[in-house]
Amino acid sequence: MAEKHILHLEDVYKSYDGKTILRDIDLAIREGEFCSVVGPSGCGKSTLLRLILGQEVADSGTIHLDGKIIGLPDARRGVVYQKYSLFPHLTVLENVMLGPRYLGLADNATPNASQIREAALYYLERVRLSHAANKYPHELSGGMQQRAAIAQTLIAHPKILLMDEPFGALDPDTREQLQVFLLELWESMGLTILFITHSLEEACFVGSRLLALSQYYNSGDTVQAHGATIVEDHPLARVAHSTEIKTNVEFQELIAQVKSRAFDPDVKQYINNFNLKHQDSFRT
Repeated sequence: MAEKHILHLEDVYKSYDGKTILRDIDLAIREGEFCSVVGPSGCGKSTLLRLILGQEVADSGTIHLDGKIIGLPDARRGVVYQKYSLFPHLTVLENVMLGPRYLGLADNATPNASQIREAALYYLERVRLSHAANKYPHELSGGMQQRAAIAQTLIAHPKILLMDEPFGALDPDTREQLQVFLLELWESMGLTILFITHSLEEACFVGSRLLALSQYYNSGDTVQAHGATIVEDHPLARVAHSTEIKTNVEFQELIAQVKSRAFDPDVKQYINNFNLKHQDSFRT
């Protein structure tokens, strides 16, 4: 049986004010894959996510989700951002219950309050926040708030979970805890995830597949690059859920290999070098 591709982008281009941001984007993501997307600041990572989400429209090319052309944002595409999407005046449980109230979960029929509450409690259990159901966002740590935001998204049963720098605002220890948590959640629930990050280490650790996005020019091309494209598509072995693997020689060699093959101007004449310390700009 052929593998099912849940998301398919074909020859996608996007520009702003006459400047090409993305070009030649061809990508097929299988159901159940965890794809991490990494690249230099301003290379178009977040633009790619917004195109898939339906917040923006490609200049050309097609994007299919579950065999259908995408339209405006809907429940089929869940999204988690770096900034938590929680309402401060609602409890954690009430925040998670918001999605079903607006979208409806049972064949376009609005589920009743008891169904919504039961579903919200189930997803809070999956993200290990049952004990915090009646707390308010300000009473939670940053990591707990982000887990609540994930539950808020998953309750709508999205076909794909889009994550845009979701752990970028967390301290290093909490960030690593959330990386392990997300891996365990992905495996236990069979999720399909597209994970945007500016951390090459994070991209290599969390994904089952790494996609490197960068602007580049070809040999003999005297004109600066016109937009970014996928310059590396690398399968990743999932062998451990412990961050201790990051200290292994093999893991460090993987990071060095990807950095060299995808982002070293001396190797493939790519415009943008990769900087582990950079922060993404607004339009990336």
